[in-house]
Amino acid sequence: MAKSDGGDYFRRASLFWMITVTLSMGYFTWTVFWPQHVPYDNLGPLGTLSKYLVDNHHALMYKGWWAAWVVHVGEALVAMKVCSDKGVDSTMARCLWFIQTVLFGFASLGLLLKYKRDHRPKQH
Repeated sequence: MAKSDGGDYFRRASLFWMITVTLSMGYFTWTVFWPQHVPYDNLGPLGTLSKYLVDNHHALMYKGWWAAWVVHVGEALVAMKVCSDKGVDSTMARCLWFIQTVLFGFASLGLLLKYKRDHRPKQH
């Protein structure tokens, strides 16, 4: 998929992290915006902790939810800078890195940070 010059470099985050981040952020969203519909009693220790946080620190959870998205967007902006620094110049690849990093945070950005551009001359 990637050319030797790195211009089209993109790698999808691992399925493990995609599922983990999606479920975590989904649960966080559920407890912040629809806490009355969460089946706390069926979730064991997670339900007990969640119920305590909702009952006693809901405003902090709300702010934390927004902070988590601000962090993800910040990571996505860093990804754009890293794309520039590493020579990823394809508009499509840069858009994919941005979207993936907004959605999955460091699980995506970490892949981009590990990328080492191949500086060997192209062979024809």
